[in-house]
Amino acid sequence: MATHKLLLLPGDGIGPEVMAEVKRLIAWMNAHGLGTFETEEGLVGGASYDADKVAITDATMAKALACDAVIFGAVGGPKWASVPYEARPEAGLLRLRKDLKLYANLRPAICYPALADASSLKREVVDGLDIMIVRELTGGVYFGEPKVIQDLGDGQKRAIDTQVYDTFEIERIGRVAFELARKRNNKVASFEKRNVMKSGVLWNEVMTALHAREFPDVTLEHVLADAGGMQMVRWPKQFDVIVTDNLFGDLLSDIAAMLTGSLGMLPSASLGDVDPATGTRKAMYEPVHGSAPDITGKGVANPIAMFASFAMALRYSFGLAKEADFVEQAIANTLNAGIRTADIKAEGCKVVGTREMGDAVISEVARLAGA
Repeated sequence: MATHKLLLLPGDGIGPEVMAEVKRLIAWMNAHGLGTFETEEGLVGGASYDADKVAITDATMAKALACDAVIFGAVGGPKWASVPYEARPEAGLLRLRKDLKLYANLRPAICYPALADASSLKREVVDGLDIMIVRELTGGVYFGEPKVIQDLGDGQKRAIDTQVYDTFEIERIGRVAFELARKRNNKVASFEKRNVMKSGVLWNEVMTALHAREFPDVTLEHVLADAGGMQMVRWPKQFDVIVTDNLFGDLLSDIAAMLTGSLGMLPSASLGDVDPATGTRKAMYEPVHGSAPDITGKGVANPIAMFASFAMALRYSFGLAKEADFVEQAIANTLNAGIRTADIKAEGCKVVGTREMGDAVISEVARLAGA
């Protein structure tokens, strides 16, 4: 069995707490023949700034480039609110995405039937929800230049952020979305703002041409991003795969998180191109929930998104589909058994902490695997 090298970057806030549960799962899988994983840990975000005055060191970045997949926790918090902009915790995450060329961010939003009542929307709107948001991750307004704050004098300043997309960037993220749709319900909704943004005009043109040229069998719908956000709240089950730019993807994926009942439920995968020589690709997997400084250290964080992110690593980086199925089914079965962390608690359910939820999921993986 091939050995898979993982770089674990727990980060800040609840990142180390939820990462600890995945480390236990990895150790269990190693011990029971469900994979062979070598792990190494590093600092990122505020933890890295405290140690080295940068959000990620060159040495840690080198480890990220050399490993098979990065498993990432969370970064940020009020403790680092006043650090220099270039050293802010989030800069470590952005550098990882940029240097690893992780241009495709996959964010599944699945509402487990057991959690339908935890959503802020009506049960019938979200029960059975299963959509995939494909977010372009290395272009757009977050990386475009110029990006400056100018002093205009007389107490006035001007802030400039630049939205930039080239044809190839739109094509490659569109191709990811179409290929995913072929394995799902064969529908893609492309979100942009062509009515007011030139980048939206180009996005629309490129997606239309790509669809006609390579994916005519897939249904393509063009949606203005603001109207799409409204539709996601009104009737999200109309969508299958949503593809959009960096900024809109950031906003819409957080909306999707709340459709599922909690930010603690949403995993993500960030993928690069497949190397034709090796068949492998750079990848990073992380929960969407952030560092949650308000509950850090209390032992109540929900580790499910971290488990689900690792399941995505098993599926997309290592081809371990059966093992990924075990983890994902274990999550569903644990929820069906009425076990909840505080963020998804419901009447009649057993509320547990981070460690206890980890115990429950790993125990269920063991049962499913017959180990």
